[in-house]
Amino acid sequence: MRLNISAKTGLWSLLLCAAGLLNTFAFAPYHWHALPLFTLTLLALALRQTESPRQAAWFGWCYGIGWFGLGVSWVHVSIATFGGMPLLASLSIMAALVAYLSLFPALAAYSAARLAKNRPHHWPLLLAVCWTLSENLRSWLFTGFPWLSLGYSQTDGWLASYAPLIGETGINFILLLAAGSFALLWRYQPSRAVHGQLAVTVMLLALAPVLGHCKGWQTNGVQVPVALVQGNIRQELRWAPEQELPTMKKYMQLTRPQLAERLVIWPEAAIPQLEPEAQAYLFNLDMLAAENKAAVITGILDWKRNGDAYNGMIVVGDTGMKGQIYHYETRNRYQKHHLLPIGEFVPFERFLRDVAPFFDLPNSSFARGEWLQPNLQAKGYQLLAALCFEIAFPRQIRANFTDDTDFLLTVSNDAWFGDSHGPWQHLEIARMRALEFGRPLLRATNTGVTAAIGADGQVLAQLPQFQDGVLTLEVPLTQGRTLYSRLGDWPLYLFCLLTGVMLWWRQRQRKAPATAAMSTPAHANETASQTPAAASPEHAATAETAESPAKERIEPHF
Repeated sequence: MRLNISAKTGLWSLLLCAAGLLNTFAFAPYHWHALPLFTLTLLALALRQTESPRQAAWFGWCYGIGWFGLGVSWVHVSIATFGGMPLLASLSIMAALVAYLSLFPALAAYSAARLAKNRPHHWPLLLAVCWTLSENLRSWLFTGFPWLSLGYSQTDGWLASYAPLIGETGINFILLLAAGSFALLWRYQPSRAVHGQLAVTVMLLALAPVLGHCKGWQTNGVQVPVALVQGNIRQELRWAPEQELPTMKKYMQLTRPQLAERLVIWPEAAIPQLEPEAQAYLFNLDMLAAENKAAVITGILDWKRNGDAYNGMIVVGDTGMKGQIYHYETRNRYQKHHLLPIGEFVPFERFLRDVAPFFDLPNSSFARGEWLQPNLQAKGYQLLAALCFEIAFPRQIRANFTDDTDFLLTVSNDAWFGDSHGPWQHLEIARMRALEFGRPLLRATNTGVTAAIGADGQVLAQLPQFQDGVLTLEVPLTQGRTLYSRLGDWPLYLFCLLTGVMLWWRQRQRKAPATAAMSTPAHANETASQTPAAASPEHAATAETAESPAKERIEPHF
């Protein structure tokens, strides 16, 4: 893509890159909630002054470079520290990842610029529509990486009350619509379209505080005693053979005093043995938990006889189901569906595993569990499971959500990312899921952040990072369904698709009369040259008047 880089374009590029960098501070652990509205407004101002859709794409890409360059910098910790990659190679991989993720805001900006020709007053709506569809593409292409979607910045922000109604995706749409509307105030040109979009934006922002009454759920008076165990096993020791027994012993020692009639949660792959090899340990844990009327849910890896390996969760102890006890192949288990590229499966495996140790990490070749799986049963409660990265995919949560779901459950091992902002962003994403679905969420991790989250998205209690311990508390249950849990993102996506198609069609319809009008003068001249009598001045004036509106219609205003 060739761009005519002027000084003005260069200045805007630097400003947008800096604005994207600032976005990192809108997310956990910083929580500058209003920041995306300002950075997106700056982006919308820049896009309004672009000379072509290509230049708009460049501005969107620059914004994305800053946005993801700092925002997902925690990925570098796992590559450089635990992946065995040289610094130059790890930085190259990070650069490629950031450049790829930046293509999505570039696509949104390009599409909005193309559709906005001859209709600049529709710019806010077009920007919000194109951004929403582009972010949807980012959430599933190449298995998806929806991290740092801007709606997550509002988990504690002004727009949080929209989450039970339209989810994080809808909040993202509102942010883009508001930013585009505020950008229209620059060189303000009054029109019905401008007034209408500004009025809608103000109304959406003003309604936020009163929408808490429309959440769709309420507490049912039941308090469940819960224990969340954080083992704090260093990442470099987790799969060392000599550390298997000490790790298993540690989890048993941490758990034993807290078993009495509790729902106990261990982190992802807390047991460092494959499930078939850990049967003696699991039977002992099952009997101990059952005797204390407790249930333990733990992450564990499973290796089937056909060679398939799964990253999953199992339940031992009191399941609440009559006659149900733990045994290998029990159906009361969860197998991870949404696998993490490189970490859990390696694309182009035969080639990449020979390139560097990073592509040959322990346990990086898993089979995929089913998209639809029953909720886990523990002490008579139903828990909707999501393993680690899966909590970032609301469509998967909604597909497995039922009226009887009591908890959302996610277990993880964020030790891969050290003392970075990655684990805090992960917790923030989990909190948004609790808000969207109106259910308390339990989160157990190896090194933190282990936390219990209420149905309103607020943290009820949490453990400090990088310390072993057990978080015990009573978690209130809820009943009822949020609007988002019933409808998901489909109404918004349908609206965006219909809006985009309608405006594209209108653009094509307007081009046809304009093209016909432009050809009329040439035809008239040809006719006049074949007529003996010269055209009158009045006729020439009429022709010129008829031509000018057509020219005005096809002149770019973007």
